[in-house]
Amino acid sequence: MSQVVSTIGDGLSFAFQMAWEVWWALILGFLLSGIVQAWFTRGQMERVLGGRGLGATLKATGLGAASSSCSYAAIAIAKSIFQKGAGLPAAIAFMFASTNLVFELGIVLWIFLGPAFTVAEFAGGFALILLIWAGVHLFVSRREEDVAREHAQAADTGHQHTIAADQRRWREKLTSVQAWSDVAHNFRGDWQMLWKEMTAGFVIAGFVSLLPRSIFQAAFLHDAPSGVRTVENVLVGPLIAILSFVCSVGNIPLAAILWAGGISFSGVIAFIYADLLTLPILLVYRKYYGTRFALKLAALMFGVIVVAALLVDLAFSGLGVVPDTRPSIASITERGIKLNYTAVLNIAFTLVGAALIWLTVRRGATDPVCRMRVDRYATSHRATFEGRTYFFCSAGCRDEFESQPDHYAHRAHGTRGGRPRGLLRSRA
Repeated sequence: MSQVVSTIGDGLSFAFQMAWEVWWALILGFLLSGIVQAWFTRGQMERVLGGRGLGATLKATGLGAASSSCSYAAIAIAKSIFQKGAGLPAAIAFMFASTNLVFELGIVLWIFLGPAFTVAEFAGGFALILLIWAGVHLFVSRREEDVAREHAQAADTGHQHTIAADQRRWREKLTSVQAWSDVAHNFRGDWQMLWKEMTAGFVIAGFVSLLPRSIFQAAFLHDAPSGVRTVENVLVGPLIAILSFVCSVGNIPLAAILWAGGISFSGVIAFIYADLLTLPILLVYRKYYGTRFALKLAALMFGVIVVAALLVDLAFSGLGVVPDTRPSIASITERGIKLNYTAVLNIAFTLVGAALIWLTVRRGATDPVCRMRVDRYATSHRATFEGRTYFFCSAGCRDEFESQPDHYAHRAHGTRGGRPRGLLRSRA
């Protein structure tokens, strides 16, 4: 029994130490993401992403990189823009970019795996987008795309929240409480979407690090010719990602453990790209687009991931910049907590994050329908019921509330046991 407790303690300790190493980087990444989401316009998304053209796909890539979503949010947003007319290549490009080409991922990659992996991730990510565009043209007919769109439009998957970008001048934004409140609400929303996946990623990586090195070595070919080994690794890497249930930023610590355990450079890249193919997400694709199209979409994504990882390996091998040194698993998990630059940055950015969260508490209210946190001074969607004002993220939530005000008012009141959560009394 004591051995079991000791093992659990070691796994959680290693997970915490890995999280400590990148805590400041995560806050910085989400801060930058919040600024992009709040201060850069996204209102033209549905108008500019139509059709199968490469231009629309590249625009979707930029918007995805700016949106910084967890894997589940990314597929929901992609489904929404696909429903409203975005081309299939653009919708898939948005998904990949919003999970694999974002600020926080690059920073965490740099810390755990170094600059070579960071450059490879982003360069390969753009190659992957181009392969997606080509793959849709080659393997998905327009009729299949239309059928999938009709299925997505019929799917009962909830509603989307529309957040307008701040249109003021930069000087006004930097000095505006409202502008920073918009950033803060996006910052908080990203954390709320991602914290479970990130926590799972660190915990899984912490316990995986306890496994004997022989287990990692057994999963991948080592003595085969280099070409065979590379191909086998880029096939096995995504399979591990599919079975690990870890996605977005949360799979980077596990990628570092796999790298230390013996997987090839290209296998690590393929593993990271496969965060949109975990088993729960495959079931969501089935719900959105139907079984047949979901299987075809998954096969297409798996194929382009493998090819993109092989292209990255070929390019980096040709340039002679593939990393040839591997850290020990202990060096990843047992760095310890010391009073160094990491501790100083963690403290500083924790204060920044706390200030942003405080701003959402000070100015925010919780939508009683979808439970999303909104700025009560900025939202125009509100309703009054029994002397109280309720605030909403969208017209859809407000209309839903007005259809059953007793139900939602009671639910909001019951969550707190006092004044309903997400509402304030009307002011004269």
